[in-house]
Amino acid sequence: MTPLPGALDTHAAPPAVRPAGPGRVGPGTVGRATVGVVITTYNHARFLQDALASVRRQTRPCDAIVVVDDGSSDDPAAAVAAFADVRLIRQENRGLAAARNRGVAALDTTYVVFLDADDRLAPPAIERGLACFGRAPDCGFVYGGHLYIDGEGREIGGRYEPPGDEPYLKLLRGNFVAMHGTVMYRRERLLEAGGFDETLRRCEDYDLYLRMARRFPVAGYADLVAEYRLHGGNMSADHVAMLHSALDVHARHLPPRQDTRARTAWRDGRRGWRRVYAEEMAAARYRDRQRGGSLLRSLPALLDTARARPSLALHEASRGLRHRLARLLPARLGERILPPADRRPPLGRVRFGDLRRVTPISPDFGFDRGLPIDRYYIEKFLARHASEIAGRVLEVGDDSYTRRFGGRRVTRADILHVHAANPRATFVGDLTDPSVLPENTFDCIVLTQTLHLIYDVRLAIDRLRRALAPGGVLLVTAPGISAIDRGEWGSTWFWSFTAVSMRRLFGEVFGEAAVMLEEYGNVLSATAFLQGLAVEELTRDDLAPLDHAYPVILGVRARKETRA
Repeated sequence: MTPLPGALDTHAAPPAVRPAGPGRVGPGTVGRATVGVVITTYNHARFLQDALASVRRQTRPCDAIVVVDDGSSDDPAAAVAAFADVRLIRQENRGLAAARNRGVAALDTTYVVFLDADDRLAPPAIERGLACFGRAPDCGFVYGGHLYIDGEGREIGGRYEPPGDEPYLKLLRGNFVAMHGTVMYRRERLLEAGGFDETLRRCEDYDLYLRMARRFPVAGYADLVAEYRLHGGNMSADHVAMLHSALDVHARHLPPRQDTRARTAWRDGRRGWRRVYAEEMAAARYRDRQRGGSLLRSLPALLDTARARPSLALHEASRGLRHRLARLLPARLGERILPPADRRPPLGRVRFGDLRRVTPISPDFGFDRGLPIDRYYIEKFLARHASEIAGRVLEVGDDSYTRRFGGRRVTRADILHVHAANPRATFVGDLTDPSVLPENTFDCIVLTQTLHLIYDVRLAIDRLRRALAPGGVLLVTAPGISAIDRGEWGSTWFWSFTAVSMRRLFGEVFGEAAVMLEEYGNVLSATAFLQGLAVEELTRDDLAPLDHAYPVILGVRARKETRA
């Protein structure tokens, strides 16, 4: 790309990439690769210094930083002045896509990360992105998870959704990446795909994801590597405009008629985008009403919701009518029309139904009925971390999860079994025995539903850490609320765990910063699991909510320090 007419480079053209030093010979491998960060700003100078500081705090420093001012009326130069080696480029306002393309043109790095001026990178962002490329070098882009923060930088939630086995089809169903700052692109492949479409004022990142995912693999990892600031002035806050833009971009990617699977995914995506933004519109209307907004003023927002998803608008209107009727009627009649959200049956009125029994519906964890509920959560955890199941991988018992979630990323699959009766076991013995596993060997260890069978848990965790290669990852799941096995494992079923115990156990061995804890379950899924019901007997809405007081499964991702 050539510089755009009228673009002003306010620095005297320092090199876009630092000269290669020890360990940085050229762009041929991830270990020798260079990374550039492009920060785009349009009237967000008040946040820019915070964004630049977040890039400076990287555990693996980037090799070049370019700030592109897309015709701001504020003063981004004042923020950039505090960072001597940051290159500032100014251009007339041409939109976010043009600003990003201008930043790419100013770089000559192997990889590139884009950051909006009002967002931030977490310290390990570049390191984790490069590590993911190391595991999946053929990717066009990789991405991680992100936190939501408010205008003052306070955390208000997080998100990560894995790409699945077919990222392109999943992207046709919706934008699972969600935040552009989590993405690291291989620059040459970004350019090969045509860069950002400058005719788009919104959803230009989604359009690029789709174009690249059709041509190149995509990988994700669950580390929270960026912070998305919600401050009221975000472009995404205009839900009507965002819906129109998302549908317009989505329409560009209508698959050919003969590709029935892609067509089905695309149709699911049309419905999904309408649902997502209709729910955003309804939530914004509800917040406005809660703040005292008038019913009359809220009607246009209800009409916008109706255009996006008529059934949701009808539900909202019906709910509003029930609220008004409930306030006019006596309390007992009002509760029948609109029961409180936290309504509990009175004493003696609980309906136990099939659960009024002293033996479980299935004594075998639900295996005889379908997929056990704990297995559903275990597989969800492994899917979130699938990109890290790579290289030489050790699994306990067999290598089914290694093969399923690691696929071609796995160069060697080892199996640890406590008994020599398993002919496929490459290592045999007690995990706590120091002679069983070699040290500094495995890139990933998958340990599902095993920790509770080991009496000296802390020693086992220490042995696992020693067996990992520097930078290697341990993926562990363990039971929280669970029945105890009635068969061969019952005599060694020592423990169930809590979030507190898992965080402390692994934090003491790996260091708190190296441990990511996840919980899965709620009172309904825990009750169903204790009764031995299967996943097929519940809905996704039953399984998805998390209640920290009722964990069915706890998952830990722990990373060994990179030094040997």
